[in-house]
Amino acid sequence: MKKTMQWALLGLVGLLAFTGCATTTNNGYSKQKVVYHVNYDDPKQQTGALRNIQNHINAVGKDNLDLRVVMHGNGLSLVLLPEALGHTKGFKTANADPQRQAAIDNLKVQGVKFEICANTVKGRNVNPSEDLYDFSESDIVPSGVAELAELQTKGFTYIKP
Repeated sequence: MKKTMQWALLGLVGLLAFTGCATTTNNGYSKQKVVYHVNYDDPKQQTGALRNIQNHINAVGKDNLDLRVVMHGNGLSLVLLPEALGHTKGFKTANADPQRQAAIDNLKVQGVKFEICANTVKGRNVNPSEDLYDFSESDIVPSGVAELAELQTKGFTYIKP
């Protein structure tokens, strides 16, 4: 009887260890849903945000993340092509230079989804297919701030780098 209890206890410990490992990465992080908020046009700050996102992926693992970047207002300058600066409204900078394009490409390959505010597109006279880097219709959300709120109601953690 004593041996049976020991085996049962050992089996229970093993089961708990196995199920615990299924929800964490090698670094001890569980699966995460995260939204990064970009509404500023400072190129250094945007580069820092892209670096933060990559560091986040490196720590948690791309397979353990559902990561979104929501851009609205001045934040759309992250994907605004320099040649679009002359005919759009309200932008001081267009930061989609080759360095940031490469960083965006790398993040997209790792599953990061970049979302663009339709209100900003309309209000700032942006033609997404011509003015934005690596644009897809599915990238546009009706409202950047409403998308941030919606994602938070779905359990996404909000980060403003």
